[in-house]
Amino acid sequence: MKLRRKARMAVLQALYEVDVADHLPGDALDSRLAEQQLPPAVNAFARRLMAGVLAHRHRLNTLIAQHAPEWPLDQMAVVDRNILRIAIFELSDAEVDTPSKVAINEAVEMAKVFGSDSSPRFVNGVLGALLTATPQPSLGDDLPPEGYGGLTPVTAAAGIVAA
Repeated sequence: MKLRRKARMAVLQALYEVDVADHLPGDALDSRLAEQQLPPAVNAFARRLMAGVLAHRHRLNTLIAQHAPEWPLDQMAVVDRNILRIAIFELSDAEVDTPSKVAINEAVEMAKVFGSDSSPRFVNGVLGALLTATPQPSLGDDLPPEGYGGLTPVTAAAGIVAA
């Protein structure tokens, strides 16, 4: 399995913990990353994804709601919602530099592993609608330097590896 995919899966699991069990984001991600034993650059990628999703959660939720109007966020499966958050953040973050096709494919693959039978089609449809309406989604301000819940976002200079 590719290293970035492992990082995305660790972030998804940590976000699930944050949403369902109210765990601290930094602790949740640290636990998941410790299980994976990933190189430092891949850990940096995971931390950037986690910090970005948390920092931009409101805007990400707005974009999801706009492109999945039949599914209110509070009724959407937690796994599907977090897969979409990760993918949309990745699509919007120039420092992560993930091609659109890769971000969508990775989201669909995570939906196959962690979601229901209908999750891959749902995730693909929402992301396709988003990119049709907004080929380069924007979330606004950069990540704050202090991070979120023990997470400090990292920059490309810290050695984030390519897809």
